Amino acid sequence: MAKNKKAVEEIVSEFFKKLGLEYSFKIKESDESIDVEVDTDDPGLLIGHHGDTLDSLQLVLSLIIAKYLGEFKRVTLEVSDYKKNRAEYLESLARETKEKVLSENKEIYLPNLKPWERRIVHLYFKDDRQVMSESTGEGKERTLMVRPK
Repeated sequence: MAKNKKAVEEIVSEFFKKLGLEYSFKIKESDESIDVEVDTDDPGLLIGHHGDTLDSLQLVLSLIIAKYLGEFKRVTLEVSDYKKNRAEYLESLARETKEKVLSENKEIYLPNLKPWERRIVHLYFKDDRQVMSESTGEGKERTLMVRPK
């Protein structure tokens, strides 16, 4: 793993250089994933509108790293705790949604969530005994629904 970590560090460094960006970053690697934490004074440039730029950069970086390693590993690009803060918000939203679902005894839809955001909500409800979540629709129209069990 140490050999891969060094190679991944070089790939990430070269990736940012080719974009004309100089950032310091840390890499945490496990058997399943690679987490890249970027430190910057201007996080908005990398995050973009609602995280769109961040998601795009993460995808490209994932493909480059997968090609080099010859295997797929989940790559997460974290900038100034954007995803951590977003995950905390989503868990709060999930709690509020559960309360509403139970009090109204009907399904509630949470539209406009990115795949990684839906995953956080699904994991939040995974072992819940009162409500369940499921995704419906296709592509950009995919919506997360929470309903009583």
